[in-house]
Amino acid sequence: MIKILFVCHGNICRSPMAEFLFRDLLEKRGLADRVQVASAATSAEEIGNPVYPPARRKLAQLGIQTDGKTAVQLTRADYGRWDYLIGMERYNLINMKRILGEDPQHKLHLLLDFTDRPGEIDDPWYTRDFDTACSEIQRGCIGLLDYIQRSGTL
Repeated sequence: MIKILFVCHGNICRSPMAEFLFRDLLEKRGLADRVQVASAATSAEEIGNPVYPPARRKLAQLGIQTDGKTAVQLTRADYGRWDYLIGMERYNLINMKRILGEDPQHKLHLLLDFTDRPGEIDDPWYTRDFDTACSEIQRGCIGLLDYIQRSGTL
């Protein structure tokens, strides 16, 4: 089983959006039983809080529910638990390395690095642009799943 952890600053916007969009994509491709997906924060600011309402509404527009998801924090032990640890922006990667230590197995990536337009996903908490964030996250999730499928590990 492939294990993927999506990570952002607070685990209430981008990383849970990625978690649930990726799960939806897995369902649609008939792969839900072959991949474990979750999300976490690099900060402790939002621990225990649910998905941020505008992010929840954006996913609901796509028929995706986030019931029961609350923010959790990334821990050093997560490096050994997950095959892919996927950040949304370089700031996330810096904090992921601070928490996890070095990355000898090259598990840390940015989500958009799996697309034809690598880059960072701006935090919609600040931009208030949940449409763009969702679109970029969807594109990244498709790229990541295509990459994993091409690698032959699924």
